[in-house]
Amino acid sequence: MEVTEKKRYSELLVFHDHTEQEFRDLWSQEYCRKLIKTHDGIRVHFYDNNFNHAFYESSQRNQSGRKKSKDILSPRRLARMMWIKDVLTDPEAEMYVGYDSASQSYTQSKRVSVVKNDYVVVIQIYKEKEARFITAFNADNSIDKIKMGPRWQADGGGKKKER
Repeated sequence: MEVTEKKRYSELLVFHDHTEQEFRDLWSQEYCRKLIKTHDGIRVHFYDNNFNHAFYESSQRNQSGRKKSKDILSPRRLARMMWIKDVLTDPEAEMYVGYDSASQSYTQSKRVSVVKNDYVVVIQIYKEKEARFITAFNADNSIDKIKMGPRWQADGGGKKKER
């Protein structure tokens, strides 16, 4: 009898097969209305209003001196919508301490999980075993910076990755 390995990541969603409302409904059903925990037992809360931040991107991206707004629905981000929970439950994801741009420092309250070289899911931990989803994206422009940051340690101490 042949044993097949369980697929770790869901199939990509095809952008042109769905309307924006259908994507919003899927987000609400699969994330906002379900209990989702990370591989290490952190409950992650998702909200309907996370949709725009997670699945829109700026038309002003990489243009210095301009205010960036999330004004374009991103087929690339939407295609990977179902990967978010896959990443969170993957014990083999690389995990890093998140960066807080306001304080310009790393903070143990944010955790960045990386899979497939550059796909990133960010959560904010606000109390023991409770977090909220922040965003998810392909970090093709920032993956090197993310990976230079401290590795996530479950005990609360960020540890610089050895080079």
